[in-house]
Amino acid sequence: MKNLIILGAGTAGTMMSNHLHKRLPADWKITIVDQRTEHYYQPGFLFVPFGIYEPEEIVKPISKFIPKEVDWLQIEVDRIDKDTDTVYLKNGDSLPYDVLVIATGNDIAPEEIEGMSGEGWHKDIFDFYTLEGATKLHQKLKDFEGGKVVVHICEMPIKCPVAPLEFAFLADAYFENRGIRDKVDLSFVTPMSGAFTKPKATEKLDYLLKEKNINVVPDFNIERVDNNEKKIYDYAGQEVAYDLLITTPTNMGSKAIERSGFGDELNYVPTNKATLQTKVKDNIFAIGDATNVPASKAGSVAHFEGEVLLENVLNYIEGKPLKEGFDGHANCFVETGHGKALLIDFNYTHEPVTGTFPFPGVGPLRLLKESRMNHMGKMAFKWIYWNMLITGKHIPFIPNKMQLAGKNFD
Repeated sequence: MKNLIILGAGTAGTMMSNHLHKRLPADWKITIVDQRTEHYYQPGFLFVPFGIYEPEEIVKPISKFIPKEVDWLQIEVDRIDKDTDTVYLKNGDSLPYDVLVIATGNDIAPEEIEGMSGEGWHKDIFDFYTLEGATKLHQKLKDFEGGKVVVHICEMPIKCPVAPLEFAFLADAYFENRGIRDKVDLSFVTPMSGAFTKPKATEKLDYLLKEKNINVVPDFNIERVDNNEKKIYDYAGQEVAYDLLITTPTNMGSKAIERSGFGDELNYVPTNKATLQTKVKDNIFAIGDATNVPASKAGSVAHFEGEVLLENVLNYIEGKPLKEGFDGHANCFVETGHGKALLIDFNYTHEPVTGTFPFPGVGPLRLLKESRMNHMGKMAFKWIYWNMLITGKHIPFIPNKMQLAGKNFD
């Protein structure tokens, strides 16, 4: 019996367990390792602070989604020994593997910034990238009556790169609906040169920020947080004051990757961006937020990667050449508030552009254009996630490669 081990039962790992158990030869055994018991619909964290989703809507048992043919070990991973093809667990046990799929994801690390995790953490400094942070922020927002609200990104890359901007848009609408928008000074502070991660999207959509009276502070590379003065400082000496700081802390890969000795400075796994075979060893593959590929760390990306990775794991097992099949494809809805959203679609070589999606010339969705239809697509994604994406089903009409037809590249 040969062993394929998947590390991580988040979006990417759970999805790959569903893909692989249907296609691996009969003499292969699949084991998935994760110490957690609950699976989170992480895009839903964005909506919890505003009371749009309740926490129970975005949490389900991991066991509900792992195929019964796959062994699930609920234990923490200590490290990977690539030289002996062995995974070592925190309890001292070890698991030999013939093929390893790393899907260990990433997490926030507020301790990386001086003062961020100090006395103000979850009092007047909040994240919304964890269920705890999003839930506590919901309580804070309900009691907030005005002041300086700063939505902030520490550094890239981060999980779901547009989420902080979405938060700023939703906060604008939330305070307006409460009748206190005129009492709120809302700023978006980013290490990038513009509010969007892609320059063309920034140019196209800058009007939204002006329209919503959201002040953008670009090129802000945070050095420290002063909890007493309620200010954040960057390395150039620039400062931004806050009454309420909603930050996206530094995102980092798993500590198990650091202990294994082959991650980069943020514990991401060096990975071929087209094949998803790691640069660590030929029998090790990686997917989703765990990789260092220059694609967005988002659920749609893991989905598109998964279809390519499935074929390449099978190709590796059969001794066939791997396919350079992943083009960096990402698409995501961007909430803009008041029941509207944008849709962006891009890959390694093409920035977000206008056009139609998924059918060229027909749509029904429009790219880089606010609409209620796009908002409905964003809200429908929760059902798609639970019922199709992590269960390894193909989403109709949306191929893993970005389609160029129907898009305007002028």
